Amino acid sequence: MNQREKSPEGNLTELMEFVLLGFADMPHLQWFLFGLFLIIYIIILMSNGTIFLITKMDPVLQSLMYFFLANFSFLEICYVSATLPRMLMNIGTQRRRISLIACATQMCFVLIFGGTECLLLAVMAYDRYMAIYNPLHYPLVMNQRVCIQLVTGSWTIGIPVMRGQTYQVFSLPFCGSNQINHFFCDIPPILKVVCGDTSVNQMLVYVVSVLFVMVPFLLILGSYSKIISIILKLPSATSEAKGFSTCSSHLMVVVLFFGSAIITYLRPNTRHSEETDKMLSLFYTILTPMFNPIIYSLRYNEVVMALRKLLCK
Repeated sequence: MNQREKSPEGNLTELMEFVLLGFADMPHLQWFLFGLFLIIYIIILMSNGTIFLITKMDPVLQSLMYFFLANFSFLEICYVSATLPRMLMNIGTQRRRISLIACATQMCFVLIFGGTECLLLAVMAYDRYMAIYNPLHYPLVMNQRVCIQLVTGSWTIGIPVMRGQTYQVFSLPFCGSNQINHFFCDIPPILKVVCGDTSVNQMLVYVVSVLFVMVPFLLILGSYSKIISIILKLPSATSEAKGFSTCSSHLMVVVLFFGSAIITYLRPNTRHSEETDKMLSLFYTILTPMFNPIIYSLRYNEVVMALRKLLCK
């Protein structure tokens, strides 16, 4: 472990690298986990990549709804690529060291992509609400310029905030053990090896989590509650069943993603369990990106037809 002395008066040392323990406590399952996560990563890349390509190539999928889906699929590829390749390398090589710069870079990208996903999910829920609530005015309200602005805002709003959040964490002094009981550099486990008071940083985590996780989650719930109330008024039982099927699948992945993120970042620090945080992180960083292509895209008949045409070529 590379260390250099920080203060001659004290026993504090400035850590130059961390050790991401990941799933080191399960040595007999290392190659099984490597194979499992590699398969999951390939599935995520192929499914989201395919959806991104067909929404760009197929003339039928040029509506604004599929513009959101294309951005969402590209985001999922970016999000999972911020964590899974490093985790696969750590499991495969059993060298779990990561420099402070690499750790800070990974944390920054995970926070940016995670915040973008929260905002983009809220935008997509609002888009579906407008399409169902006022279909006649939908093309006017959700025109191309508005949609580009919403997507651009989702991608860019969080960048300065998350960069500032990362800078705040890594400007603190680290000391003691350099072992992080996690599979990627996340704020809660990193703060546990900080020397001194972290109450200000904890407060910033809560504030950012409320703005980028809780507020979009409540907006999504509000949009879907309105959508469900509209579906209940539909005269056709078939339309009602189809609407409920789509909404329930969307809500399922929303609750899975936001629920695990809210528990991780908004529960009191005294109740943080390293193993619980690690398991919850698997849900919002790996499992939901794997399920999202099926739930958000393959339920649309146009996407299925475009996929069939692509496979038949």
